[in-house]
Amino acid sequence: MPPSPTQPLEHFASTTTQGNLGAQPYVAEAMFEGDGVEQDVTKSLSWSAQAATQGSVLADFRKGIEHFEAKNEKAHAIAFECFSRCVEAGYAPAFWYVGECYLEGRGVKKDYVKAYEAFSKGAEEGDSRSQCGLGYCYYHGQGVRKDYTKAFEWFSKSAEQGNADAQNNLGNCYRYGYGVDKDYNEAVQWYSKSAKQGYAVAQLNLGNCYYDGRGVDQDYKKAFELYSKSAEQGNAAAQNNLGDCYCHGRDVAQDHKKAFEWFSKSAEQGNPAAQSNLAYCYYYGHGIAQDHKKAVEWLERSAEQGDAVAQNNLGNCYSYGRGVAQDYKKAAEWYSKSAGQGNAAAQFMLGYCYSKGHGIDQDYKEAVEWYSKSAEQGNADAQNALGNCYKNGNGVEKDDKKAFELYSKSAEQGDSDAQFNLGYCYYIGEGVNQDYKMAVEWFTKSAEQGNAAAQFKLGTCYENGQGVDKDCKEAVKWYSKSAERGDADAQFHLAKCYDTGLGVKKDYAKAVEWYSKSAKQGNAAAQFRLGSCDYDGQGVKKDHKKAREWLEKSGTQGCAAAASGPTPGSSFWSPLLLFLFLLLLVHRYEWHQHLFLIYP
Repeated sequence: MPPSPTQPLEHFASTTTQGNLGAQPYVAEAMFEGDGVEQDVTKSLSWSAQAATQGSVLADFRKGIEHFEAKNEKAHAIAFECFSRCVEAGYAPAFWYVGECYLEGRGVKKDYVKAYEAFSKGAEEGDSRSQCGLGYCYYHGQGVRKDYTKAFEWFSKSAEQGNADAQNNLGNCYRYGYGVDKDYNEAVQWYSKSAKQGYAVAQLNLGNCYYDGRGVDQDYKKAFELYSKSAEQGNAAAQNNLGDCYCHGRDVAQDHKKAFEWFSKSAEQGNPAAQSNLAYCYYYGHGIAQDHKKAVEWLERSAEQGDAVAQNNLGNCYSYGRGVAQDYKKAAEWYSKSAGQGNAAAQFMLGYCYSKGHGIDQDYKEAVEWYSKSAEQGNADAQNALGNCYKNGNGVEKDDKKAFELYSKSAEQGDSDAQFNLGYCYYIGEGVNQDYKMAVEWFTKSAEQGNAAAQFKLGTCYENGQGVDKDCKEAVKWYSKSAERGDADAQFHLAKCYDTGLGVKKDYAKAVEWYSKSAKQGNAAAQFRLGSCDYDGQGVKKDHKKAREWLEKSGTQGCAAAASGPTPGSSFWSPLLLFLFLLLLVHRYEWHQHLFLIYP
């Protein structure tokens, strides 16, 4: 019989030496729990070992636990034998351990059916851990047909007995609507009960509820506290989330170094999301020295585990040659894997690969298909790209109205390219009635984000008074911004402003500088005008040889360049220059005639 609270432990310890072997397990248990005596696990195991040799069930159970926690198969086999003997003796707590051994293949061959049977027997005996294990089998369909309703029932029985694991699982049922109507409030209640017992997974789940504002008011501070508690216990997912809080400064001072540290701890445990985040730190040099090769290494670990974000980012590395040799084919392969999982960014990039023929055969119809999937998820880049397909009739029948609709969706999300395209639709009246004011509105939004094309068109609107009061100084301002970003048309127009004194003090040297930059990018009008400057020595030393070179380059692109030049009457239209240009056109015409004769 068990010792009475009034009987000293020493009495039962002394009786064991007198042959009272029944007292051994109680002495062992007391020492193990520190009940009425100083806790001493070593002595407890010693007493258990002595009792086990005499066939004591409790001692066998303790011995089983000792070997169950070990990290070698031999110990696990001993644990299974001990628990099996306990089960045969009808000791209820042992059923869960036998079930776990079968479930994990610990000390015995993995067998879900036998795991289910062991959990069932223990559950019927009222053992809370077995009830939770039985719920787990029904939840995942292991050893028995999946049944969320029964899983919910057994989790509930176990949770009511205070089992923290079951309370957390019950919270999951309410959160996702498994076996019961979805109820975030109930989920929070059960997560809270489990978390108060220090259950790390529940602390993580409750933290997620506070982070997302599900079943409770959004509270980043509370989420951070819960993630911290769970992370300190080694929960990899919580460590990743804690790193995310530090990375983005969620109700805590932004600290990339601490973010890197927590991502590292989680990544080392194999968490794919953390591995992807750690790669992000290495890629941008957040909390650690920038190292694209290291970024690729962690992206590969994460991508191989199927993380869609990592697969997309690894595709980007191969696409742009960051941390790895540029390889469009491998980029397309990783984009394809990620896109297949529904990643919108990857779907867009895969569509782009098809549209450009990067690493895969060019196929506009395939491009449209992937752009569409991404656009349906609200990806702004894809909406804009799909709009371009409809505008140009690439892979789909040309439809200006559809293009306008897609540009609108993307532009509303702040995509600068789409804002420019939408403005241009209004500017020329394509897919919508012409409206210069609306054009200016969207050109402005795009231009303020640094879009060079929009800055140029906004400049032309101010120069010509389209949709806005004419203002040449404002025109120069936007031409300058666009020109600095390398837009050849803007460079030419800015040069004309300096050449003619439009909105700015006349400055031939500045004009030549910008004509030159535009001409080098192939702008025919700029090449023609630069030739005239070289010939006349306007803003630059006379150089007839250079003049001829630039005129030839301009001429090969057609005489339209002349129409974009300064107004007649300027030195640009000197009789000799006109003669040279006309002579160039004549030679160009004769050259084409010659080709025609050779290849009729």
